[in-house]
Amino acid sequence: MDSSSSFILTTVAAAIGFFTLFRKLRFHQEDDKENNSSSSTSSPPSSSSSLSPPSSLDRIWTHHVFPSFRGEDVRRDFLSHIQMEFQRMGITPFIDNEIKRGQSIGPELIRAIRESKIAIILLSRNYASSSWCLDELAEIMKCREELGLTVLAVFYKVDPSDVKKLTGDFGKVFKKTCAGKTKEHVGRWRQALANVATIAGYHSSNWDNEAAMIKKIATDISNLLNNSASSSDFDGLVGMREHLEKMEPLLSLDSDEVRMIGIWGPSGIGKTTIARVIYNKLSGSFQLSVFMESIEAKYTRPCSDDYSAKLQLQQHFMSQITNQSDMKISHLGVVQDRLKDKKVLVVLDGVDKSMQLDAMAKETWWFGPGSRIIITSQDGKIFRKHAINNIYKVDFPSTDEALQILCTYAFGQNSPKHGFEELAREVTQLAGKLPLGLRVMGSYFRGMSKMEWTKELPKLRNSLDADILSILKFSYDALDDEDKYLFLHIACFFSHESIEKVEEYLAETFLDVSHRLNVLAEKSLISLNRGNINMHDLLVKLGRDIVRKQSLREPGQRLFLVDAREICEVLNLDANGSRSVIGINFYFGGNRIKEKLHIRFGVYIS
Repeated sequence: MDSSSSFILTTVAAAIGFFTLFRKLRFHQEDDKENNSSSSTSSPPSSSSSLSPPSSLDRIWTHHVFPSFRGEDVRRDFLSHIQMEFQRMGITPFIDNEIKRGQSIGPELIRAIRESKIAIILLSRNYASSSWCLDELAEIMKCREELGLTVLAVFYKVDPSDVKKLTGDFGKVFKKTCAGKTKEHVGRWRQALANVATIAGYHSSNWDNEAAMIKKIATDISNLLNNSASSSDFDGLVGMREHLEKMEPLLSLDSDEVRMIGIWGPSGIGKTTIARVIYNKLSGSFQLSVFMESIEAKYTRPCSDDYSAKLQLQQHFMSQITNQSDMKISHLGVVQDRLKDKKVLVVLDGVDKSMQLDAMAKETWWFGPGSRIIITSQDGKIFRKHAINNIYKVDFPSTDEALQILCTYAFGQNSPKHGFEELAREVTQLAGKLPLGLRVMGSYFRGMSKMEWTKELPKLRNSLDADILSILKFSYDALDDEDKYLFLHIACFFSHESIEKVEEYLAETFLDVSHRLNVLAEKSLISLNRGNINMHDLLVKLGRDIVRKQSLREPGQRLFLVDAREICEVLNLDANGSRSVIGINFYFGGNRIKEKLHIRFGVYIS
């Protein structure tokens, strides 16, 4: 049996084996999500409230972490162990051994706090016995408020409520330290302790194994550092500064009201990218945050009724925003119950049905003061239905910006290489102003000589009309047969699927799946992010359109079937099976097969 037959055997056998009614089968499998330990930290502010890209880049980062601690409590054991873990993970902490401690913290220590990305407060029994520690804490909390410094709290053998209310042994120690201090001084300390006690942190009483706790803290800090660094990936994006400046008044970050903001524009214009930049820059300033990408493709499943569909979406939403992969919900009141007092940042990307907003963000009062809900959609009616008036319409780039986008992908710079000026301008004109098309065309011409550009232009001129799909198909046509074949597999089955699973599925069909995935990524036909394969909706549409045109009137003569009606037709009428079809996708982005299919087991296996 050849690999194609094996592919259809696996697909259909699984479908028939698990479901009598095909309407509930989904070809794709969800990515497994890692389980997190029961004690984790929220993400305190790590960026300033300004979106202007970005003021934080102007700051000098000298240290990854600034630890604040009472030496006699933690220096020889907990602190030394966590510093070893920092060293193992490549995290650079501030070391205060060479600073002479006096009655108050000096300029050198204040500078160290301000030049650190994260501050970690090790609150121990005798922490409040040191006026130095309390002044240090007050400065850290001030930087948290003014500069967006990320602050983590570790309650080491001390109860958070004792820290907040200044009771127990912690409170007794604090009162002794306050003796002889001014009312203003004591007030600053009290406020700082009250604020740090409200940070969702790490409680040593929750851990049986201190080593595991230390590893968890260091891992979380490493992840925070990785996430903060990733935002710089967007700094070179053409036109992004202007997008963010226009979004700033709509977001109104200084206001405590709950705001819903729409980002509106056609597919391929850059809505998701803008939302991702905003999310990366601001997520650290919220108690909880979530980016729900490609909602229609990744989270909407065929359900028997509208309520079940909403319940399913809300469960996905709550699982992600709370980082709890095994969460189960039984009613639609969970969001408001859990989040009404939380300041959250939510991005709902690719919303195309009002039901999706009803499930995850129907009302502003579902969320706590200062929350921001960002929705991207091609459909302006979605915003009107939900009375969302703060809408940013993403315009096409200017001619100069369009040329810059093309050149970024073609030459690795924002202007044409010497001698390519006229060629680049013509390709930009032919490709139109849609950023996706410019990116794909730039990637196609990357590395070509001037002679090769000149040779390709006539084909590009002849293939184009006003439809962007013609532009994208030009790059598809330039692939070799095997890469075209893989492109069609991804378009029909595997967009938003994990790389590992795709490589496993197609190991017998392609000699080197990993290499060919990288080829498609280099051509900007797919992106490989965080272990997943993502293909833009327009490219998915292109791939499925190519398959459909293999046989317009005879679906059974195509390689793949993805349309519910045509699948019913082929499976019901073609009892002997089709020798052309090698794969069937029973998941249709919300559509489902509504009729029962009375088909013998093994119809495609004969």
